[in-house]
Amino acid sequence: MNFLGHLHLAHVSNSSLLGNLLGDFVRGNPQGHYPPKVTHGIRLHRFIDSFTDSHPAIAAIKPLFGERRRYAPIALDVFWDHCLVQHWDKFHQQSLAQFCEHAQQLTHPKFIHSAPDIILPERYQKVITSMWDGGWIYSYQDLDNVGFALSRMSQRSVRMAPLSDCFATLQQHYQTLDQVFLDFYPEVIEAVTEAKLK
Repeated sequence: MNFLGHLHLAHVSNSSLLGNLLGDFVRGNPQGHYPPKVTHGIRLHRFIDSFTDSHPAIAAIKPLFGERRRYAPIALDVFWDHCLVQHWDKFHQQSLAQFCEHAQQLTHPKFIHSAPDIILPERYQKVITSMWDGGWIYSYQDLDNVGFALSRMSQRSVRMAPLSDCFATLQQHYQTLDQVFLDFYPEVIEAVTEAKLK
């Protein structure tokens, strides 16, 4: 899952939205470094990633990416946000705009500086500020912007260069992958609402 997926799953499981976004930016054991609810959110983020990566439905579609299959989880994370935007009304009663306004208040660095017990990693501040100020979540409504996001990510290092080529697979197998999301995402929701994290 990417930004929207983690925010939504945090919401439906009554977890910390901030903690769930921090999950990509915090290494090691967060216990004692963040308030308990934020720590729970970080751990839920890791649970979601593990659950998703190990799910049989995801393993079954990786061969579609051919020699770029090792990059499939990254490409799919962004694509799942596109699918969630497209099918938002199936999974949430609030409009996407209302949800994002609420989520921004809880996760945008400019709203968190007044919390002395929360230290935001520098990379979190940079990326999440760009995400909200740049309207990344809304942009994922357009599949071409998923391709743009993958292209941007592929430029971070030589090792990540093949990631941009994954977009062709997303386009070619769009209907199949969209149906995988519709079948798979309810299972993720059920898993996070039942997860007992320590």
